[in-house]
Amino acid sequence: MKIAVLMDDIGNINPKKDSSLAMMLEASRRGWDIYTFDTNDLFVVKGVVYAHASQTSVKDESKHWFKKQPLIQALKLSDLDVILMRKDPPFDMDYIYATYLLEQAENTGVLVVNKPQSLRDANEKLFALNFAHCMPSTLISTQIDQIKSFIKAEKTVVVKPLDGMGGADIFKLNDGDNNIDEVLDYLTHQGTRQIMVQEFLADIIKGDKRILLINGEPIDYALARMPAKGSFKGNLAAGATGVGQPLSDRDRYLCEQIGPTLKDKGLMFVGLDVIGDYITEINVTSPTCIRELDAQFNLNIAGVLFDAIEQQINNA
Repeated sequence: MKIAVLMDDIGNINPKKDSSLAMMLEASRRGWDIYTFDTNDLFVVKGVVYAHASQTSVKDESKHWFKKQPLIQALKLSDLDVILMRKDPPFDMDYIYATYLLEQAENTGVLVVNKPQSLRDANEKLFALNFAHCMPSTLISTQIDQIKSFIKAEKTVVVKPLDGMGGADIFKLNDGDNNIDEVLDYLTHQGTRQIMVQEFLADIIKGDKRILLINGEPIDYALARMPAKGSFKGNLAAGATGVGQPLSDRDRYLCEQIGPTLKDKGLMFVGLDVIGDYITEINVTSPTCIRELDAQFNLNIAGVLFDAIEQQINNA
């Protein structure tokens, strides 16, 4: 088997926490040949998609977790069995162009995880609107006056851009705050860009749960990301602490509502963000938390994913 991982520089990851590394370690255990490349390594000649890719070996070590072969190959994507699209946001035009090129590889029979068209379709904030009965009270708007009316009605809200990650540019606003206009001007680009506004969920003190689903089926444990002292952000990148816990009945209900659609759309590896009883985001680009859950519950989540990948290849 040949697998390639489209990702940011592997030399800059945190090996203790990186889910892409967990996937590559599983590929290595299975004896697969692993290649890595980034979006700017893709190119097309006479209708054939290639990548300047490096054959890469990985180890479960904190200091020397990878080795790239010095020879960079012009790798024809159609020669691969699997491509993992693990590029972190921002979800910009370069990202979209990459999905178009990966789609060409997919048309030759390569399994791309997650499916390129579905990556374009499923904005991580807006995709949740397909399951509005599972969401908190939410407004999507560019209109500052409309947003301010929503804040007045809800009393406390969280506002965020539609294309961010890791807790960047997320603000908590209370009705009457003196910085509301400033924050909304900034996020909406003076009323020209859509943002998400959601009622503030007090259950954030119990953590922002990350639930991982593989082919629409949830892993039995979630990682509750507990905000750092004085913060409301349940993002590990923003200083939150991950505490594993079994899925609740409500968690499983949410997965039952969403899982079949994920499977139908070829979204094989997805992370739901859940606060209290509600989903706040559906992460499809490069969900994390494999390593934390593996360590706390002696799991092999990447193994479950690769079993699903192998089954899909064998059934093709």
